[in-house]
Amino acid sequence: MLTVSTGNKAVAMAVKQAKPAVVAAYPITPQTEIVEQIAEYVTAKELATRYIAVESEHSAMAACIGAGVTGVRTFTATSSHGLLYMHEMTNWAAGARIPVVMANVNRALGPGWNIWAEHTDAMQERDTGWLQVYVASVQEAYDATLMAFRIAEHNDVLLPVMINLDGFLLSHIMQPLVADKIGDFIPPLHLPHAIDVTKPRGYGGLTGPDEHFKFRWDIERSMRDSRKVIEETQAEFNRRFGREYGWTEDYRCEDADVVVLSLGTLGKEAEMAVDSLRKEGIRAGSMRVRWFRPFPKLDLNGRDVVVIDRDYSFGFGGVLARSIEAKNRVDLFSVIAGLGGQEVTYDDIAGFIRNRRMGEEFWFGVSGDV
Repeated sequence: MLTVSTGNKAVAMAVKQAKPAVVAAYPITPQTEIVEQIAEYVTAKELATRYIAVESEHSAMAACIGAGVTGVRTFTATSSHGLLYMHEMTNWAAGARIPVVMANVNRALGPGWNIWAEHTDAMQERDTGWLQVYVASVQEAYDATLMAFRIAEHNDVLLPVMINLDGFLLSHIMQPLVADKIGDFIPPLHLPHAIDVTKPRGYGGLTGPDEHFKFRWDIERSMRDSRKVIEETQAEFNRRFGREYGWTEDYRCEDADVVVLSLGTLGKEAEMAVDSLRKEGIRAGSMRVRWFRPFPKLDLNGRDVVVIDRDYSFGFGGVLARSIEAKNRVDLFSVIAGLGGQEVTYDDIAGFIRNRRMGEEFWFGVSGDV
């Protein structure tokens, strides 16, 4: 079915098709449209789910954990300070191996208060044990949500998945969307450690020094195992529905002398910059990173690397840039741009690439011109 949708409504449509048993909802701009649309599906009896309107984001994640531990499928959505309020519970979801699927509409953190796009909210969750995927179109938001349920619930993974979409730049934009009949693409959830309410038992949550590290390792083992599951899921999705996804979305990288890397909608803007630079004789390419956890293996082949971060870790740098630098041992030009919804055009990105200064960090709008 071909339709036109916002990014938020595309996520909600995929959730309806995934048929979670429990949806925990709390509104926050610019995510609210997701849980509102799901509420409409429930009211219209198009989705048979227990819709829990909770009093906070912390409770939303706690409700998903409480429901998920019984072995049922769960979903929630949030943004920015709502995600921070969940932080205690996001650690619990991963540690308890509950495959919650959550959409996070990326928004800047205050103060000062700002409701526009920035990735720092999700970056502050990067070490919790959640898988993270960043999308750049309405279609990809829909597709990634469907795949997230299959990946999270695979018995080799059993870790929660966060789908990240840029606030307003994607959450509220209208684009064409193909919504498929998914059939059995998402198998039934079989949680091996689910609590059986018909057989009450006592459970202790305390782990001592001789055991705790084993639980940490088990999360890491599953994170590593998720690589194969992600690749298999994306391949199966392509086979069934004809849309191909990978760890990155590469654009004109085959013969590129310089590659620009970014997350989310900046990657689409970068493709236009690449086309512009090619007309000038500059062999540029764009590599949009889709999966941030687990972090992908990147083939940069000694080319110049420009990384644009819509985030920042104070005293450390752009999180994507520093991650690429550490994993690939490359000298790169780190650009901090787009924080709090700051406009970044393809002409701006072309300037970053054209006038790159390897080994430096550049703050767009602060450091002067490149």
